[in-house]
Amino acid sequence: MADFGGWLMPIDYPETGVIAEHTAVRERVGLFDVSHLGKASVKGVGALDFLNSAFTNDLNRIGDGQAQYTMMCKSNGGVIDDLIVYRNSAEDFFLVPNASNTTDVVAALKSSAPAGLEIINLHEHYGVIAVQGPKCIDVLKSLGVETDLGYMSFSHVTIAGAPAILCRTGYTGESGYEILPSWQDALQVWDALVLAVEPFNGMVCGLGARDTLRTEMGYPLHGHELSLEITPVQASASWAVGWKKESFTGSDVLHQEREKGPHRSSYAMKSLDRGIPRSGMEIKSRDGQVVGVVTSGTFSPTLKAGIALGLISGPAHVGDRFAIDIRGRNCDVEIIKLPFVASHVK
Repeated sequence: MADFGGWLMPIDYPETGVIAEHTAVRERVGLFDVSHLGKASVKGVGALDFLNSAFTNDLNRIGDGQAQYTMMCKSNGGVIDDLIVYRNSAEDFFLVPNASNTTDVVAALKSSAPAGLEIINLHEHYGVIAVQGPKCIDVLKSLGVETDLGYMSFSHVTIAGAPAILCRTGYTGESGYEILPSWQDALQVWDALVLAVEPFNGMVCGLGARDTLRTEMGYPLHGHELSLEITPVQASASWAVGWKKESFTGSDVLHQEREKGPHRSSYAMKSLDRGIPRSGMEIKSRDGQVVGVVTSGTFSPTLKAGIALGLISGPAHVGDRFAIDIRGRNCDVEIIKLPFVASHVK
């Protein structure tokens, strides 16, 4: 167990461990308790236009019953948080920010919201449980849950006798769902799912496997690939920006950065030796100059090699080689195209 965003969270479980839990998700099914994630609601006339002015992505791209990955930026382009927005209607949205940023997201929205909008912090009103892996549909079917949802679509279902929001999404690169029961029903739903994954040789998984799985996909983690100092353009997350929107907070800076090119960009790197990169380690050019920093690094259980995401200043291309200073030893890495491992999201 360890502190994560102010919550005591499992890193792994004693009878399994990170690698076994990671492998369960890639090959069968894994279950994560991620109830530390934030929740909030924005309701009222004008909610759609207001959130479109506050978030990077364009909520007009999705319809009712769909969800969208987006970011909330400061005026300088730095990212306050990245989050998922559930669209119930043009006047009713449900937000899932990161745990430690929920208060900041809600406060920022309230500070600029027009009169008449209701913005509520629902952090401890809902649990969040992720079911991820090739067998996830079979697990839900065994509980009598209808799973005919497109990617990033959601519906309201009943699991173990409790109402819940079911969304086809996740953070692992495998097919999966995130389930949001009410806070008081979360344990009941969790216990039912723990029993349901057992016939499929599934495992309960901790944050260690969640991190190795998301890093293999190149998915950003706020505080690492995204931060108040790292913009979506620098993080190579321009795909989550609605560039055709009239404006949104930070849009002027982001448009300029996109046009001129960022002074640093995020790249994926794979170790060419036995080195395991870690966050904060220096990235060096072939002539020994420090040109960047690792934002996330880990051992890939799938590739059996060290992998990293990092910010590099100056030009870099797939196939280029750099070195990462791992405790005083330069370990060779090569820039590769993401994802590190093929995604099976569908």
